Amino acid sequence: MGKKRIVTTEGAKTADGKSAVQAVSSKKRVDAGILHVQSTYNNTKVMLTDKSGNALMWGSSGGAGFRGAKKGTPFAAAKVGETLALKAVSIGLKEVDVVVKGVGSGRESAIRGFVSKGIIITSIKDETPIPFNGPKPKKPRRV
Repeated sequence: MGKKRIVTTEGAKTADGKSAVQAVSSKKRVDAGILHVQSTYNNTKVMLTDKSGNALMWGSSGGAGFRGAKKGTPFAAAKVGETLALKAVSIGLKEVDVVVKGVGSGRESAIRGFVSKGIIITSIKDETPIPFNGPKPKKPRRV
């Protein structure tokens, strides 16, 4: 078998002594896109797509570090919107159409957090699914 050698490479070091890995920036430049906000009672998910619907980036309250009941709060949704907006600015996004789905409390907060980084909203569309027939009623009681 022999001796095992560990090869280390000299690179940029951070203050803690760990090597710094630079994030690979996306080569795709997008100036307009669609922001999909899905807000439930328990979580808020935000996804950014280009105009044809191809996903570029996404985030959620759970992915932002919130756990349990805190995931469904407007504060968590605003943080998700802000972090996604920072990523979107780095790829050159300037304006978005917003599509909102769901009844949770983070609907507007996610949009406000996204807009706070200087991206223009051209339209807001609500696509919350609404039942038009409803559940089947109970049978009449036989006595």
